[in-house]
Amino acid sequence: MPIVAHSNLPTFNRLRAEGQVILTPERAHHQDIRELHIGLLNMMPDKALEATERQFYRLVGASNPIAQFYMHPFTLEELPRSDKAQAHIQAHYESFETLREEGLDALIITGANVTHPNLEQEPFWAPLTRVLDWAEQHVTSTLCSCLATHAAFQHRYGRSRYRLAEKRWGVFSHLIADKTHPLVNDVNTRFDVPHSRYNQVDRKMFEDAGLCVLAESEEASVHLAVSPDGLRTVYFQGHPEYDTISLLKEYKREIGVYLQGGREHYPPFPDHYFGLLSRAVLDDYRQLLLQARDTAEPVPEFPEDFLTTLLENTWHDTGEAIIGNWMGLVYQVTHASRKKPFMEGVDPNNPLGWVQPSEPVA
Repeated sequence: MPIVAHSNLPTFNRLRAEGQVILTPERAHHQDIRELHIGLLNMMPDKALEATERQFYRLVGASNPIAQFYMHPFTLEELPRSDKAQAHIQAHYESFETLREEGLDALIITGANVTHPNLEQEPFWAPLTRVLDWAEQHVTSTLCSCLATHAAFQHRYGRSRYRLAEKRWGVFSHLIADKTHPLVNDVNTRFDVPHSRYNQVDRKMFEDAGLCVLAESEEASVHLAVSPDGLRTVYFQGHPEYDTISLLKEYKREIGVYLQGGREHYPPFPDHYFGLLSRAVLDDYRQLLLQARDTAEPVPEFPEDFLTTLLENTWHDTGEAIIGNWMGLVYQVTHASRKKPFMEGVDPNNPLGWVQPSEPVA
């Protein structure tokens, strides 16, 4: 599904340089192919703002060549931004008001930083719930990622996520829990997904709310679930959009937090991410780093470039497959008009015909 470069967002040039197919508007207009308009509500903090753009654009654009994608990034005014990030947003992002007027076929909502124990206390809560309420009525399908999953679950079902004993981060193996759903059609029955979070919604909570769990991990719990209708909301608790180096950069940041006194202990390795050689290199770095700190010597340079050459990506292909299935399902049922979520004859409460009627009680 080639993305159409309908603006001068720098992400388009980065993806084109990586070899991804990016169409010019002129070329797109000459192709007799249905277009889909996908919103990206990017709530990530400034340092991750553009990287998150690229990650989700990359997943969508490489998923399946059956449509042209017009991506529409937007954010929430209530989120604090640096001057640089605000300039990027003003130059390249659209407003929710405009998208609400013009309509979307699908919507992706990213995670966000939190500073309060209850999500309802966050500055993004009220504007995010307005977006969720609008999308529930006007968008064919909304995909929530990590924190957005927790927020949408709390808003719609009145149940809050719970705090884990320690941070869950790493790359975890998952199994398909329901092979009948078309969202996981032709997906490996076992696949990897990165996770990075302190909080969780578990299988029982999803099921008690009437949602269907599609993929879960023995170690990391549920990754993928869908709303009771089978399509209107897709919930990711993991991060299939992550780059190969995303957890490496996060580990590097955690070391910096430790050095600045923001955490008591030196950070542990993300689970199932670093190989034996990478761990050995990082153990040596830790010794040098702590020695330099104790002797007031210059901090040694983090061996990021070398470690990057040792990392393997075991999750991206499956992420593309699931996003491709999602886009295909939206394509099959969405209305030709961006302002209408479904074509004529589609049942909004069972758009895929996947939900089976309950048998009458004798």
